[in-house]
Parts: sequence; structure tokens; C-alpha cells
Amino acid sequence: MDRARLIALLRERSVATGDFVLSSGRRSHWYIDCRRTTMHAEGLALIGALGLAAIRDAGWAPTAVGGLTLGADPVAYAIARASHDAPPAVHGFTVRKQAKTHGAGRRVEGCFEPGMPVVVVEDVITTGGSALEAAAAVREAGGQIAGVFAVVDREEGGSAAIAAAGYQVRTLLRGSELLGTS
Repeated sequence: MDRARLIALLRERSVATGDFVLSSGRRSHWYIDCRRTTMHAEGLALIGALGLAAIRDAGWAPTAVGGLTLGADPVAYAIARASHDAPPAVHGFTVRKQAKTHGAGRRVEGCFEPGMPVVVVEDVITTGGSALEAAAAVREAGGQIAGVFAVVDREEGGSAAIAAAGYQVRTLLRGSELLGTS
């Protein structure tokens, strides 16, 4: 039921058709602005519960979840919040696009410590570039990556690229499900 509601919410709020240039530079006839759902109150609740369940079903036991800002942030925070009601707690972190030039100068912020097991999260996987960039930053900071989780896989090779880099990948939905072509 929750999965079906998430599909409906994404279709209603986030999926658009037309002519778009994606962050990868590729052109597409459809676009998903997942933030319009991941930052929506109901979307946060659904993604938190479903994401936490998917991570646990994969057998991953992270201390924290996070990814490249901005798309990963609400996904990570939703999962962290859901874990508060279904312990053990999983905390959130953010990976900056660049390290700060002031303060502690960290690139990975929030509830993150070197050596901890983490799951890198993403809103949408297209090429896998954002998740791989976040994973590299997390590894450089000393994190142990259990896997990569995303809300939507656009089915354009990104999950395969992430797997080829040595990470297990789990997603809630495929792009074809959102477009009604699966």
C-alpha cells in the first residue's frame, strides 16, 4: 500500500514529460524532480519507512545514511527519522559538493565518524555519478560503505555503474514504473 501511494505521489508531484537536459548532460523526454516528493510531508513519511525497510531487507546495518547534497538530504533525513520509531537508530549525514574553506573544513557533515558503516543514499540514479562521488568522499573520510540506496532508478545504466564500482545497490522504484511502461 505504501509503495503504491509513493508511486502515485511521485507521478502527481515529480514526474514531467517534455524535453529536458539532465544533470549528467544527457537529454531526456522525461524528468523526475524527486525533491517535490522527498520534501513533501507525506513523501518524507513514505520514503523514510520504505527506505529503512529496504536497507534492512538488504542486510545492511548502517550507523548512518547520507549522500551528496541536495537530492540525498531529505532521503537520508527521512530514513533517520523513521529509524527513531523502529530502532536501532540510523543517523543522517550530508556530503558537500566541496569541502568547506572555513571551520573544520569537512566535506562530510552531520552524524558521521571515520570507521562507521554507512549507506550512501540518492533520490534518483541516472548515471550513478552523484552516488559514486558521495561514496568516494565518504571513503576518503574513513566511512565503510555497506551499499547504495535510491528512491528511483531511471534504468539508464547508473545502477550497473555503481555495482561495477563494487557497491550493492537497492532502489524502491524503477523509472518504467513511474512512466507506466513496466
